[in-house]
Amino acid sequence: MLELKDLEVSIEQKPILRGLNLSIEKGSCHVIMGPNGAGKSTLAKVLAGHPSYEVTSGKITFLGENLLEMEPEERAQKGLFMSFQYPLEIAGVTNQQFLYEMVSSLRKAQNKEPLKEETFAGILQEKMQEMEINPAFSQRGLNEGFSGGEKKKGEILQMALASPYLSVLDETDSGLDIDSMRVVATGIERMRKEENALLLITHYQRLLNYVRPDFVHVMMEGKIVRSGTFSLAEELEEKGYDWLKKC
Repeated sequence: MLELKDLEVSIEQKPILRGLNLSIEKGSCHVIMGPNGAGKSTLAKVLAGHPSYEVTSGKITFLGENLLEMEPEERAQKGLFMSFQYPLEIAGVTNQQFLYEMVSSLRKAQNKEPLKEETFAGILQEKMQEMEINPAFSQRGLNEGFSGGEKKKGEILQMALASPYLSVLDETDSGLDIDSMRVVATGIERMRKEENALLLITHYQRLLNYVRPDFVHVMMEGKIVRSGTFSLAEELEEKGYDWLKKC
């Protein structure tokens, strides 16, 4: 589904990613862990098409196509979803309005019939009930005055409605209490299907107590230095990252 080969990325002529290789197949869940400054969030932003980052060499293939030739909106329409560490607040736009426009845009790009607003409202309420989100959430301003947990729940709700092929979740567990972690993790688990894939980016193992990945990768200094299974995450929790520098 996603193939990164010898990817090198800079920002303001400063190298961040240095020969990164990664392959993600359909039906799989991958986790990237690593210390601050390793390049984890840079990778997420490059996949989403952030204009500040320059790909100096290497390639990214998504569903058999060159991802680097696509505009950010094309990537989303092809089925790439990204959650942000710090979702933006947009005053005057309700969650329901934003989510309806998102779904409408995706359906148009996929040549599907548009949904009536009342039909979508019913679908939205069902999804929120599944995710234990207060029904009043739909009429609140987009991320306006939200707690960290509410913002993350909102992004997982957005992901569920978008039904992407690949979801890239950048530090979705950041700032979550135990209850919010459980709700978010449940939403992530519902997205685990044979036809799609997940890429989770995190510092800590705690999210992985709820979402067991198929593969764990450790990124340091702009490249993946170790890959393994869940046991690698447990080892990192116990030893930290410094021991890998000695290997």
